[in-house]
Amino acid sequence: MTELSDARIAAFRETLIALRAQLSGEDAGAAEWREPVALDQQSVGRLSRMDAMQQQAMADAEARRRRSDIARIEAALRRIDEGEFGYCLTCGEAIAEKRLEIDPMATQCIACAS
Repeated sequence: MTELSDARIAAFRETLIALRAQLSGEDAGAAEWREPVALDQQSVGRLSRMDAMQQQAMADAEARRRRSDIARIEAALRRIDEGEFGYCLTCGEAIAEKRLEIDPMATQCIACAS
């Protein structure tokens, strides 16, 4: 494997920053779906409330996934700042550039990840 050039690392940084902004925007836009479901059976039937609770649970799960991805992005940006981006955290070998193109937040090479 070859080391990433400064230009490729800068491109990965831009990708990560854009992805972080996108996820943050999605999280802000979905806040209303995570609000508690009111228990007012006069205005909302039992099945409608159950459906709303299911939608709330799915929105909560998506929010947790977005927060996890944002934390992984922050960690990748720290690795860029520390000059460790693109290296496996397990064995220290370079992570394949194709793998980083698919998942710029990857922390392990293919061998260690499998």
